[in-house]
Amino acid sequence: MKKVALVVIAILSIATVFAQSKAPIEFKEVKHSFGKIKQSVPATFTFTFKNTSSTPVVIESATAECGCTTPEYPKGLIPKGASDKIKVTYNAAAIGSFTKRVTVRVAKAADPIILTIEGEVIDPKTAASKVKTGK
Repeated sequence: MKKVALVVIAILSIATVFAQSKAPIEFKEVKHSFGKIKQSVPATFTFTFKNTSSTPVVIESATAECGCTTPEYPKGLIPKGASDKIKVTYNAAAIGSFTKRVTVRVAKAADPIILTIEGEVIDPKTAASKVKTGK
C-alpha cells in the first residue's frame, strides 16, 4: 500500500512540474465593455497580450461560448517577449444586454485565460431618435 501511495505522489509531483500554474502570456486587459452598440452592426475589440515566459508559446485555442462571438488568434509560435493580439467580434443581432466569454488555452498552461466582452445592443432607430431629440 505504501508503494502505491508513493507512486501516486510521484506522478502528481511530476504532473505539477510540467503544468505551469501561471499563464505564460499576460493580457493588457481581460475585460472590455462596448457600452451601447447598434443592432445589426458587429462590434470588434482587440485584446493585446505579451509572452512573459522564457520560451516561445503556442495558443492552442480561443473558443467563444456561443456562435454570436468570433475570436481570431495567432496560430503559430509566439516568441518570448513578443506581443500579439486576439480579435473578438460580437454579432450584435439581438437587442439587450450581453456578456460573452472567450476561453483561451495556451500549450503547457494548466488553466485557461478568460476574456470577457459586454455591452448593450440597442435598436438603431431608437439610437437615431435620441440623437435628434437630444435625450
